[in-house]
Amino acid sequence: MSGMVFCRGCGKEIHESARACPNCGATQSASVQGDKSRIAAALLAFFLGGFGVHKFYLGKIGQGFLYLIFCWTFIPSFIAFIEFILYLCQSDEDFARKYG
Repeated sequence: MSGMVFCRGCGKEIHESARACPNCGATQSASVQGDKSRIAAALLAFFLGGFGVHKFYLGKIGQGFLYLIFCWTFIPSFIAFIEFILYLCQSDEDFARKYG
């Protein structure tokens, strides 16, 4: 039967779109892969975040220009440091879902 996979928890056959196994309840984490690296975005936010480089990297061009325009106020540096922490605390799947 096409579209069927095996559960990661109990091994029973389930549909590939199932988020959880109806038999054992194990979550079936679909491997969400993005083309952007969470660690690279975090490092860019830490070292060059005041200039919005991490926003340009993530494809948020408008926000990147706002960071660049207001970089002299150091407010973007403060926000980028908070984003640095958020990127590090976020799971790879959540990051890929949001920015990938």
